[in-house]
Amino acid sequence: MKLVPVLALASIVLASPVVAKEPSRIVATAVAAADRPAEAKELDASRKPAEVLDWLGIKPGMHVADLISGTGYWAEIMAHVVGPKGTVTAYEPNQFYNDEKGAALWAGIASRTPLVSLVRYPFEAFAPPASRFDAALINMSYHDLYWQSEQYKIPRTDPDAYVRALYSAMKPGGVVGVIDHVGAPGDTRSTVDKLHRIDPGVVRADFERAGFRLAGTSNLLANPADDHSKLVFDPSIRGKTDRFMMKFVKPR
Repeated sequence: MKLVPVLALASIVLASPVVAKEPSRIVATAVAAADRPAEAKELDASRKPAEVLDWLGIKPGMHVADLISGTGYWAEIMAHVVGPKGTVTAYEPNQFYNDEKGAALWAGIASRTPLVSLVRYPFEAFAPPASRFDAALINMSYHDLYWQSEQYKIPRTDPDAYVRALYSAMKPGGVVGVIDHVGAPGDTRSTVDKLHRIDPGVVRADFERAGFRLAGTSNLLANPADDHSKLVFDPSIRGKTDRFMMKFVKPR
């Protein structure tokens, strides 16, 4: 009998086929918005924002959160989707984008898309309001909850506390999308520290422990050619890593 490696078996369980379809008109229009910066649009080919937001079910009028927002890439697109009857809250840790360049970046987003509200908080003390959001997205940053860095003043953080806080922040039926770089099973903190990757099984277990239900997975951003032992910033794979997508729901 042929044995299937553990990592391959995990991929089979977590990945589901993606049915190719045209994104909704509203989401496609949001991605094509003329006021989006050129540098953001350059990332669209690898991030496939229209397909991702359609898969998550982001719609006009929703109140959504962009978690560990970074450059605000997703927040800006989602603001165009939810429209004037919705809101987008971008959560960004105090430790990141806190220099003049970061201030200019977020000032630009505020001028283009006033629907986006920036909320700063200590990385280790995420505390959103209860029952606030219809949907949330954390893109290639969940693994950082297992990261520790003296350089960036990131203390050891409790991922369980973060996901519990997120669970409280979601409305019943609320959806959370998680996209991250695939990592091999093993010592999660060591893998994150060395490679900035995470085992998809760890993410699923964290969310289910908090009360979320896994509603779907997708291989839309998968790349079987990616070497999971490489640092995600390695020039040979940067921007082309094997990424998993999970959709979690807070039960009604």
